[in-house]
Amino acid sequence: MTSRQQSITLAITGASGAQYGLRLLQVLTQHKTTVHCLLSDAARVVIAAEVNADFPARNAMPEPAAATADFLATHMGIDADYLILPDHHDWFSCVASGSSAPRRMVVCPCSMGTLAAIAHGMSDNLIERAADVVIKERGRLVLVPREAPLSVIHLQNMLVLAQAGAVILPAAPGFYAKPQSITDLVDGVVQRILDQLDLDIDIAARWVAGASATTTPAFRRD
Repeated sequence: MTSRQQSITLAITGASGAQYGLRLLQVLTQHKTTVHCLLSDAARVVIAAEVNADFPARNAMPEPAAATADFLATHMGIDADYLILPDHHDWFSCVASGSSAPRRMVVCPCSMGTLAAIAHGMSDNLIERAADVVIKERGRLVLVPREAPLSVIHLQNMLVLAQAGAVILPAAPGFYAKPQSITDLVDGVVQRILDQLDLDIDIAARWVAGASATTTPAFRRD
């Protein structure tokens, strides 16, 4: 496999549900998949509010990528050896080029603002441009919206993207596995994302007809 086939672009935006994106990042890097992780400024605010109040703000440090990578490795179990953190205005990043960008991308969670921008080809920042590249190159784009209720505008934008080939995968946890914790619910959604990326990684129980449901593994850093 080429480096493009082995790597994945993951964008984390400012919707609630940062835990989904961070857990996906943890699983991918721990399974030795190189991840180009794009963090919006709003995502940093949400991560600080929902996950860890000490998460670095982009404008509060001289070397944002190094500080962020160190924090993710130290506090969130991310394998920094497989982590690339371009600034979301780095137009020289490989994810901005159709000839070098990974063929798979996930936006998790995906804010309605980012979803609208991607649907209309705005490309005003690296997240939007990277998604535009994956669509035009006929790659796999998975969007994980986390919003309720959905307006007609939201639904129309999702339809536009689905018609363009994107996968719309709402952060809607299942309960057939009898989840025992929030971690179980998060893993259920992340498992569906991994399946859409065609990755042979199992972190959550699957439905088996006629069998008793089992609980999913607890969140682990190993």
